[in-house]
Amino acid sequence: MSLLKGKNVLVTGASKGIGRAIALRAAQEGANVAFTYLSSVEKGQALEKELSALGIKAKGYRSDASILSAAEELINNVVSDFGSLDALVNNAGVTRDGLLMRMSEEQWDTVINTNLKSVFNLTKAAIKPLMKQKYGSIINITSVVGIRGNAGQANYAASKAGIIGFTKSVALELGSRNIRSNAVAPGFIETEMTGVLDPKVVEAWKESIPLKRAGSPDDVADCVIFLASDLSKYISGQVLQVDGGMLT
Repeated sequence: MSLLKGKNVLVTGASKGIGRAIALRAAQEGANVAFTYLSSVEKGQALEKELSALGIKAKGYRSDASILSAAEELINNVVSDFGSLDALVNNAGVTRDGLLMRMSEEQWDTVINTNLKSVFNLTKAAIKPLMKQKYGSIINITSVVGIRGNAGQANYAASKAGIIGFTKSVALELGSRNIRSNAVAPGFIETEMTGVLDPKVVEAWKESIPLKRAGSPDDVADCVIFLASDLSKYISGQVLQVDGGMLT
């Protein structure tokens, strides 16, 4: 299938994990892919080569999504290089876990700026080109933690809950211009970040999930592809949980 053939997609934070899976799936579905990375330069360069080998146009940009001016420059460059922007996937994110009583201001600010402010920055920067073409899909990666909270992750939960409210507000503001805004909330997904956890903890997590397994980055990517494609052209303002039934 070629669900995204001819579309131009931008994925932030795509050098590894879920972002990388989204970029690859988009390319496999025929999209031209722009993506960002920050510290993982070698991985970013390798991804650009891997995407280009699939026969689509691909370009990686080293950009800090938490800085508004950098986001504006990025969107301008993507539109100039690709001709248009059809789907924006706000995926960039970090964790700085710790109990609230011990959490530093720096830990709070880093997570809020990278996870939440970045979504504001990229979306605000993309509004003009999207409104001009009267079409677009904005997909924000939140988390089930943003829905139910999690001990030791007050900063992360706040950032991801904020993304949900932002997503719904943007859907209301831009719907009349045929611009859709949705969020994807992954549950327990096996990535490099979860690879450092105690295997016993991982097994306990899996047992608590109705499907009795962890998700993969591809599970999340499949949902994002659906929201970026015309198969979801009448879906906006929604939060799709990719969690194996965890929060059912």
